[in-house]
Amino acid sequence: MAGDWEKEGDAWWQQKIEQGLPFVVREGNICTVTFYWRDPAGTERTSSIRHVWIYITGVTDHHQQRAPQSLQRIAGTDIWQWQVRLNASWRGSYCLIPSSEVQDFTAAALQNPPDRQALREGWRKLLPQAIADPHNVNSSWRGGRGHAASALHLPLAPLQNGWDTQETVDFDAPRCVQWNSQRLGNQRRVWIFTTGEGQPEQRPLAILLDGKFWAEQQPVWPALQRETNNGHLPPAVYLLIDAISTENRGQELTCNPDFWLAVQEELLPLLTSQVAWRNEAATTVVAGQSFGGLSSLYAGLHWPERFGCVLSQSGSFWWPNRQQADKAGWLIQQITDGLGDGSRLRIWLEAGLREPLILQANQRLYPLLQKAGLTTRYRLFDGGHDALCWRGGLIDGLTELWQPVRR
Repeated sequence: MAGDWEKEGDAWWQQKIEQGLPFVVREGNICTVTFYWRDPAGTERTSSIRHVWIYITGVTDHHQQRAPQSLQRIAGTDIWQWQVRLNASWRGSYCLIPSSEVQDFTAAALQNPPDRQALREGWRKLLPQAIADPHNVNSSWRGGRGHAASALHLPLAPLQNGWDTQETVDFDAPRCVQWNSQRLGNQRRVWIFTTGEGQPEQRPLAILLDGKFWAEQQPVWPALQRETNNGHLPPAVYLLIDAISTENRGQELTCNPDFWLAVQEELLPLLTSQVAWRNEAATTVVAGQSFGGLSSLYAGLHWPERFGCVLSQSGSFWWPNRQQADKAGWLIQQITDGLGDGSRLRIWLEAGLREPLILQANQRLYPLLQKAGLTTRYRLFDGGHDALCWRGGLIDGLTELWQPVRR
């Protein structure tokens, strides 16, 4: 191809775009996926680009025991490509990172298997330079770490109710109010969203942690309203709580009683002054991902009279033992010692097949919840530590946990 590139390159590239990028070929339950990037600076004779790193959540990210991966230039052209085989049920986000540096990662990160800390540090430095795939027609957004991301849904990936449509929907704009917490000594934004006014005092409540992400980076409002209009979700009140910062998140969402006491003593009375809702534990859901998933279950187990339903996605139940995978996390040990026995708590628990540490912790947790007699639905998804997967599970979890409300 390289010899005829100057003459035929544009036509070849246009054909690839028309086929759809990334290019997916399915053979039964496996897909071969080819990623492409076209270098705006031209071929290797004119361009300074030395690598086009590809960061695929659950495949090439820092959670995996594989060296960082880069697209390879097709010699004599401005085209870079990289190929991987994935289950046809896989879903995930990815980004591209063109780099002119000869060495972006240390030798420790490039060895096989790589040093985990060196790998994390290398990606941490590179991700601010990430770009979304310019030729992917699916949605792009800013990921949880603030970097650009694109979506890839393989053919057998499960439906995501409320998200799998471009149909517009009318909804009342959420209210953003300031929460000044005396107990926590800080202030933050919270968002209040309602999906119906017919019987306001009968509306259940969902508390969503990492509220800024669901309010601004992956706005959840249209999906919630669509599923309410479809009758899958009841009219409800949603309270989204900002984490303020990564550092603050690591303090408040790691089994911190002060955070949840502040929610009960300060934030819920503030909510009551703003909207009417059904103030019952049985219809109150606490939902979170990663540290938020850990914190949600912690809240439900310690205050079941206030938070009767838990929606935990990719919960970090290894905490605080990241470096000791064989050691049970703190909350898991509390449950082993009897926390939650006899509770009427209802739990939706899910984890990704491609997030090793978190999957291991959730696999350890689930039988303990069953042994404690807690009503628990456990679901695995074919993906990594990824909001693109969580957004579907968020809707599905709310739908199941609120089934009694809709009857």
